[in-house]
Order: sequence, then C-alpha cells, then structure tokens
Amino acid sequence: MLIETLGAARDLGRLNEIAGVLVRHGFGDTVHRLGLADALERAGHALRRDHAADLARLEPPVQTRLAIEELGPTFVKLGQILAGRADLFGPDWIAEFAQLHSHVPAVPIDDLRAQLREDLGDEPEAVFERFDLEPLAAASIAQVHRARTKAGHEVIVKIRRPGIREIIEADLRLLDRVAAVAESELPALQPYRPRQLVRELARSLQRELDLAAECHNAERIAGNLAVLPHVLIPKVHWEYTHERINVQAFIDGIPGSDLDRVSAQGLDRLLLARRGAQAVLKMIVEDGFFHADPHPGNVFYLRGNRIAFIDFGMVGRLSARRREELLQLLLGLVEREPQAVADVLLDWTGDGHGANLSVLEGEIEAFVDQYHGTPLADLHLGQMLADVTTILREHRLALPSDLALLIKAFISLEGMGRGLDPGFHMATEALPILRQVMRARYQPKALGKRAWQTLRRGLAVAEQIPHDVSRALRNLRRGRMQLHIDLAHLKRVGDQLDRAANRLSLALVIAALIIGSSIVMTVSGGPTLFGLPAFGFLGFCGAVLGGVWLVRSIWRSTHRRDGDE
Repeated sequence: MLIETLGAARDLGRLNEIAGVLVRHGFGDTVHRLGLADALERAGHALRRDHAADLARLEPPVQTRLAIEELGPTFVKLGQILAGRADLFGPDWIAEFAQLHSHVPAVPIDDLRAQLREDLGDEPEAVFERFDLEPLAAASIAQVHRARTKAGHEVIVKIRRPGIREIIEADLRLLDRVAAVAESELPALQPYRPRQLVRELARSLQRELDLAAECHNAERIAGNLAVLPHVLIPKVHWEYTHERINVQAFIDGIPGSDLDRVSAQGLDRLLLARRGAQAVLKMIVEDGFFHADPHPGNVFYLRGNRIAFIDFGMVGRLSARRREELLQLLLGLVEREPQAVADVLLDWTGDGHGANLSVLEGEIEAFVDQYHGTPLADLHLGQMLADVTTILREHRLALPSDLALLIKAFISLEGMGRGLDPGFHMATEALPILRQVMRARYQPKALGKRAWQTLRRGLAVAEQIPHDVSRALRNLRRGRMQLHIDLAHLKRVGDQLDRAANRLSLALVIAALIIGSSIVMTVSGGPTLFGLPAFGFLGFCGAVLGGVWLVRSIWRSTHRRDGDE
C-alpha cells in the first residue's frame, strides 16, 4: 500500500495538499491509480475537488502548468527541468513548461531579520552602509535586495527564504516515493524515467539551496572566461557570503530582454550576439562547465559592448568524454555527416530499450542528409538539435540529463542571438571554435598525454588482475561465491500472486458460508428472520456481500490491466 511506502506520517499533510491540487486540476484518475486517494482517506484526510470541472476544460499541458505553479517551488523547479527535455515531451508541453514561474510575494524584511542577524552577525543596516528594505526581485527560493558596503561597493544581497529547505526536502521525499510507485504501477510512464527525473531535480535543488555554492560556480566560470575581456561575471564578496546568503557586485546594465534600450544606447547588437555566443561556446566546448540557463533575464548588456552573466545556481558539467562526443555531434551537424551524428546519438541513448535501432539510424541519417549542400549561414543549429531530440522522442528514447541540459542551453543561446541579430547563425560562430578544439586534441602534446593516461590505466588494471583472480578462487574454495540475478518486476509479480491468494481464500470462505447456511436452513427451531432461520439467513447475506466484493475486485483489476495495455 502507498501509505506504507510513504512511511512518514510527517509528510501526510503535504501529501494531502498535493493530491488535492492534482484532483482540482483534472488529474483525479492519476491520483486514484497511484493509490493516493485511498491512502489519504484511510489516514482521515478528505480530498477537495473545488473548481475541478472548470479546470478540466483546459488543455492537458495548461492544466499541468497551473497545477505545478500552485504546488510551489519544488514542482516549479521540476517543470523548469522538464522544459529542457524536448526528448521526452512535445512542443506544446515544452512551451507551457517554459512559462513556469512561482507567484510568490516577497518575504517582509521583519521576517528575515533573525536569519540575517545569524548570518551577518548584526542588523543589515549596521553591516552595510545602505540596505534597501524593498527587494529588487523575489523568487521561490530566494529574494534579492540592493545594498552598498562600507567600502562603497554597490552590491546585491541574495537571501534564502526562511523554512524553504524543510518544504523542499518534504516534497522531494514524497516525489521520490510516488515516482517509485508510478514507475512500477503505470508502465506508460516508464519511458519518462520518473525516478531519474526526481534524482535530477533533487541534485539541482540541493545546489540552488546553497547560495555559497552559486558563488563558487560564478568564480570558476569567471576564471575560465578571463581570456575574454568583454565578458563580466559579478565579483563575490565572501566576507558576507554563507549558505543562506550571498553578496555579489551589482550589475548596472541593460537586461537581455530590453532590446529597445540596447539600440537606444548605441550598442552594437551584431557584436553582442557574436560575443555572447563565443562566451557560451567556450564554456561548453572548451571548459565543460557552463551556465545552464542563459535566458535574457540572466544576461545584461553593458557599455563598450560588454556582456554580463548572472545567477549561476544552475550550471552544467560535461566530462572530457562527453565533450569529445559533443564535438563529433556538432561537427557532424555543421558539416552534414549523418553517420557521425547517428553514431553519437545511439551511444548516448544506450541499448535503445527495444527501439528499432536500424530504423532510428536511417531516420537520423535522412534528417542530416537533407541539409547536404545547404550554405552554412542557412543552418539553424538550435533547431537542428531540437529536431534530433524529436526523432528520439518518437522512438521513446531519452538523453542523459546532462546532455538534455546542454541542448536546452544551445537552443536558448541561439534564440537570444537571433533576438539581437536576425541574421545570427550559431553554426557560423560554432564551426571555428569546434575545429580549433578538435585540432588541439590531435596535437602531439595532447596525443602523448592521452596515450600516457591510457597506458597508466591499463597497467593499473593489469596489476590488479592477479589479486582479483586470487580473491575469486579463494571465495570459490570456501563456497562463498555469489551470483546476483535481478529480475525486473519481481515484486509486482509477488503482489499479484498475493492478491490472487487473497481472492481464493475469500472464495473458499464464501463457499463455506453457502454450504453451512444451506445446512442451517434445514434445521427447525431457533430464532428466525422473515420466517427463515436467522443464522442461515445471515450466512447467505454474508456470502452475497462477499461475492459482490469479489466480483467487483476482479472486474477492477481486469479493467486496470486493460487500461495499462
């Protein structure tokens, strides 16, 4: 039962809120199929269905977005992650997820003072020369105030909302347990990998809750981009920064969304588009550590055609192997080499989980081949990546989460570039960098370094082989050799056998009641009901009720199985 699976009475109140929101937004059937409604009713909670009929008239993507916004910061963050999973969801869903934001009022400064005193050591007005009581912006996890340090530096103070960690941790516990039930009980959800998505969400939220970690990310990226003088990353003031608060330099620039001011200030929009692309491509292709959410709200344009990036709570990481595979994919797309693209994508999606790989490979090759002879300036790299993920989605294949985040960043970057310059072409900007990085990989020094690393790893493995063989033989002699076999859905089969045994036991009890009641009916004397022996009559009534329950249980089980198929 789900209530045992949840295993934490402290989360029942939050579970009731979540289930109520889902029911009101037209997901009552899902709530019942997951067992949430039965579990809550047994625990004494009743689900409300206010406005469910009105909300049910909306399209499913809209219903889902509204439900997520009402559920709070954890679910909004999950929706923002799903907005980058074009390999799992269609365009209508992605468009709705991209609109997600939390409708949250700012926390009054009086409610923040106790936390600020703990983190700063005194009242903010005493620590800073000036501290604005009204926030510049408020989000679901933190809010931002402007201030000036005693040294005269203009800064922003980012403050985590009090109590937000406890709320998020409770939501993550519930999501993890519900995802486990959904993955086993709702086969249609398995291609979406709910447990993997929840783990990805948990990692992302844990990083965002630590505001000091955001500053470490900013400094790492600032060091990587130091070779680009036209790119600015806000300076961190570590003397004020802790887990629940960070202080960074205030950026006085034009927000990336205000393109009219860019032109009015006389900035070169074409140059800004190229410089932004160079910065993000360097982060992704060369450094393997990149700003994972480069939307217009996180970008500012400054005098001198400089660009500033802010908010490094969400970053992406790419291993050296992933970067090499990415280079092959992007070069394959830009230079129209379909086999290279197909090889990389098939490696990324694993064994295909039953997909027809020959058909998939043919579709990818046909997709890339259609661009043969197309001028480089006419290639829309972001759209090409989006189309490739559509092909994967149609084959029910999912990309690893780090690559989905990367593709989202690419698509966002190309959209920003075209906003600045309608003639902007990501492929034109990317090709020189891709070729430069590829050439650097095959220089003698780089080849020698990789050969030495490969040789060292090979020698380490060879050195370990005798020890491993000796340990295996020793365990075999002692009879301690173990063979682990994992059978998929074994627990589900056990549950089905348990239910079948329960129904069989009930059927035997019903049969015994019928036989026993028939015998009692032939015995004269004793109490009567409606002119019949009372115990015989009650036995027949119990048998009828048990039979009705048994038939209903069998019908519901068959109906649920047919629905899953």
